[in-house]
Amino acid sequence: MSTNLVIIGAQWGDEGKGKIVDLLTEKAAAVVRFQGGHNAGHTLVINGKKTVLHLIPSGILHEGVVSYIGNGVVLCLRALIKEMQALQAEGVLVSERLRISPACALILPSHIALDQAREAARSEGKIGTTGRGIGPCYEDKVARRGLRLADLHNPDLFRRRITELMAYHNFLLEHYLQAETVAVEPVIEEWLAYAETVLPMIADVSVEIEQHHQAGKHVIFEGAQGAMLDIDHGTYPYVTSSTTSSGGAASGSGVGVHALDYILAITKAYTTRVGSGPFPTEQLNDIGEHLGKVGQEIGASTGRKRRCGWIDLPALRRAHLNSSFDGLCITKLDVLDELETVQVCTHYRLRGELLSIAPLGADDLAACEPVYESVPGWQSNTFGLRNEAELPQKARDYLAALEQWLGLPIVIVSTGPDRQHTIIRKSLLK
Repeated sequence: MSTNLVIIGAQWGDEGKGKIVDLLTEKAAAVVRFQGGHNAGHTLVINGKKTVLHLIPSGILHEGVVSYIGNGVVLCLRALIKEMQALQAEGVLVSERLRISPACALILPSHIALDQAREAARSEGKIGTTGRGIGPCYEDKVARRGLRLADLHNPDLFRRRITELMAYHNFLLEHYLQAETVAVEPVIEEWLAYAETVLPMIADVSVEIEQHHQAGKHVIFEGAQGAMLDIDHGTYPYVTSSTTSSGGAASGSGVGVHALDYILAITKAYTTRVGSGPFPTEQLNDIGEHLGKVGQEIGASTGRKRRCGWIDLPALRRAHLNSSFDGLCITKLDVLDELETVQVCTHYRLRGELLSIAPLGADDLAACEPVYESVPGWQSNTFGLRNEAELPQKARDYLAALEQWLGLPIVIVSTGPDRQHTIIRKSLLK
């Protein structure tokens, strides 16, 4: 029986989704990206070799697997071509394996200019965007003035539409943001030149996913960022511009919600966050430094240092409420190996009230005080372990406590960055 498996981040992104997608792709026929843009950064380590992907799904390294970029993704063709060329230089047959929805909204250089100029103008109120044009592109999509990949089929129409859109962007840049404008003609010529490469990869993603399903083949839906960055359900306004919760897998690929069989949530054994916004369990101390150093917490897309703190169960419960997790994958368990005591935030205290689920929005979350339970550390090496029986008893106790507190099974445990550094507690794709 085929399974449509959704894999999303349960925190603020950077949970290690790429590795898990790549691991499970061994039994899948297709992998689908359904939201975000090249602000995502999925790092894969296979036999010690690192590959960082931003737009292309993590299944691209598998021969015989089709990788889809769904309609919910905003697409920078310059970034896509650069990523394709890097993979092709490593012998990956990208053009044969990649298919793209014609409904993908196109990111233009003027979107990037707007993103960066707006963030600079915010001064102390910065959101912490990657500056890659993601938000402005989604803004144009919702306003129904944006360009789509399919527009490249008609060069004359594309030229007219991009000229109108960039005139609007340049007006904002010059007269509102007092920033440099973007020359239109070079962008037109560059983007039309990409058509020869990308148009042959256009496909009706929704139809092809259904064909895989009817053929009894597994399909993986790969989320970007994390549930707490969801545009509706995250720590607004310190969020991304897309639907990062599990419902985005349906809307961002064009399948119905009943086609989604299993929701796997990825969470670190602690918590990290990149950019601005509230972070109740953040540790601005030696613990935070330790987690960042041992966990090598540097953003794959941005190179920014990640903020680090203890695992946050109220935030995970909020993510579960919005996304209906079936199971959890815990990553980076090994980062906690040296700690004598591990703290778990089980609740928040907000204005005297004890909360088990994180409040919606940034202001209330910023006012929350974490309530911790102490768990004994195992102070023993778990790096690279592949057998659950080899885990120290206290590490197993930690996992069991998380399961009890969250009411969810932990089905996968990651003990290192390599594909092989994984303990499979339940087989999801057979």
